Amino acid sequence: MLEQRVPLYRVLPEALKDQLHGRINIFLDEKHFTACGGLEITDEVRLVIAAQACMLLLNRGAKNYSGFKTILVYPDTYIAPDVEYDGMVEIHDEHERAGESWHRGPVILSWQDVIRDTSRIRDGRNVVLHEFAHKLDEENDHSDGFPILRDRSQQQTWASVLSREYDALQEQVDRGEFTVLDEYGAVSPAEFFAVVTETFFERPAQLKESHPELYEEFTKFYKLDPYGWYSKAGGWA
Repeated sequence: MLEQRVPLYRVLPEALKDQLHGRINIFLDEKHFTACGGLEITDEVRLVIAAQACMLLLNRGAKNYSGFKTILVYPDTYIAPDVEYDGMVEIHDEHERAGESWHRGPVILSWQDVIRDTSRIRDGRNVVLHEFAHKLDEENDHSDGFPILRDRSQQQTWASVLSREYDALQEQVDRGEFTVLDEYGAVSPAEFFAVVTETFFERPAQLKESHPELYEEFTKFYKLDPYGWYSKAGGWA
């Protein structure tokens, strides 16, 4: 099923595939999938989501996703309430969403968006990678684009490179320029981290060419080199 449904899996080195299988087993044992909106939770739903979520855990030692247990899955995009404040005025609104990650709470996903993003491996968009990147970001109790870095010596370069690249993306978006990174990354440092994670795994060659220092920081953080997978596979399968 992974070979058929998850193209990113097909370019993984064999050693990482074996590691991923173990991660998936733990993930499926620890997390509870809840169907919403009439969707049926099948083995395909569980495995396709788990496989991509666990890509972010490869080479991370014994660490797994902690602090939450539930993954809510809708059949398609869903309506979520938003609350904004303008001074003392509370403004309620609703927006259509493909996914969410609640701080210390569940991950919510649209199955149709999961399928679309999984199959379109070269577009740099993947709702599963995005929402589970937020889960890594909040491991230090803050969703600020500064996750726990296993190598403390990386802290200074991480802060410097990501701050500079985030500011540059905001300027590019303001000018209406094309960017390798999705413009949603300009919303906040937390969204920037999640967007770069998507691009790192799905468009590593473009990220490495356009933003070499950013690619290097994410290679150190994830202890992975998707560009190497791409090169050895001769392109995405």
